[in-house]
Amino acid sequence: MSLTRRSLLGLMSSTLLLPLLPQAARAAGPGIDLIILSDLHSAYERMAELLLAVQARVAAASRPQVILFNGDLFEAGNVAAVRSGGEADWAFLSALAKLAPVVFNLGNHEADLDNDLAHFVERARAAGVTVLSNIKDKRTGKPYAESGATLAAGDMTLRIAALATNALGTYPKATREMLDIPQPVDWARENLPGLLKAGDVNIVLSHAGVVPDRDILPMLPDGTLVVGGHDHLVFTHEAGNTRYVHSGSWGALLTVATIAAPGEAARIEQIAIDRGGPSAPELKAVIDAVLAKHLTAEDRAVVARTKRPFTLLETARFTAAAIAEKAGADVGFIGHTSFGTGLPEGDVSRFDYNAAVRFEGKIMKAQVDAATLAVLLARCNQEGDIPLAARTGDYLHAAPAPAAGKELYVIACNDWSAINRKSYFGREDLAFTEVPDLKLKPLVIEALNKA
Repeated sequence: MSLTRRSLLGLMSSTLLLPLLPQAARAAGPGIDLIILSDLHSAYERMAELLLAVQARVAAASRPQVILFNGDLFEAGNVAAVRSGGEADWAFLSALAKLAPVVFNLGNHEADLDNDLAHFVERARAAGVTVLSNIKDKRTGKPYAESGATLAAGDMTLRIAALATNALGTYPKATREMLDIPQPVDWARENLPGLLKAGDVNIVLSHAGVVPDRDILPMLPDGTLVVGGHDHLVFTHEAGNTRYVHSGSWGALLTVATIAAPGEAARIEQIAIDRGGPSAPELKAVIDAVLAKHLTAEDRAVVARTKRPFTLLETARFTAAAIAEKAGADVGFIGHTSFGTGLPEGDVSRFDYNAAVRFEGKIMKAQVDAATLAVLLARCNQEGDIPLAARTGDYLHAAPAPAAGKELYVIACNDWSAINRKSYFGREDLAFTEVPDLKLKPLVIEALNKA
């Protein structure tokens, strides 16, 4: 059951009351499972595998299931997604909606394939998905969707609030002039008290990123589940009974948060999704057909060969080291979200390569003293158990380790990292200059073929 367009238009408040879950599901067991997805980015190499994992989870469940999708279904760098209008992505989202209620928070890539966010909202609602966002349409002055929803599950009430990143430069260029996005912390301070309520199960879907989320967490009722996104991270932070969880990107993980009762801490489970593992046959058939129809000979051309598969982190460190070597620098740097997934073993097609190294860019160099380099490196390679206070969100990968004993060092990075040096490097006084005739993607391919 879903709300009609007429009833949606008739809502006067900022919250949306969702229909009850089916009686059989509500009576099946105590608590609730929240299946968390985020930052999928048209991950065709894992999407059917991810769907099968969700299907299996729902089929085996003894308690109500709700699917929370925290933004970024699409990826403009996936040429098959672009050329097909996201046929496989929409099939995935529609399949989810047939399994359990789906609540979707708009990310910064929902307009990648169609630059009008209103079109995404309309189509997702037609598929039975509840769309939430705090983004307003500048053309009308009205929100693209409600910023909160209330859902009854068993004997519990779920209150779900959603907010977006206001980093306008991460949205498609043609979309930016249509968007009015509030500063996340200010918006949270003003709106979350009215959307959340002590005594209910409180959930915040934030695609704002770690830095604003860190300031929002102390505002929340204890026991809130905060689902983070945008930065493509994997971690869980505990504060009292509140849980702040990031589920990575590109379908590499399925995260499930189980909440036994309002105010109680969510139990977090994360399941790895194997590339090329068992998959949902219907969606796999759609993906195969899309790739067969829309990939050209150039897309399928082998650009590199690997002797083993590379994880995302290995791909990122390899790239940073390749930047340093090609630019004649001591250390190379590149941002974490410049990468989608890792590299497969053996022949790497241009299509697969573009899923790993997402963006093209110029290469920039700067000179720093040893003390400055030490400060820069302290912000990098933020994997593992990093305290929330030390996290910068989308962080830099750095490689190789610099030789000791030098007074001055040359560093190199892609131009996006240099342009956004304040957020990545933590300072604005780095004097970068462009390395002539050097681009990121070709240099990494060259390094892979030498390895």
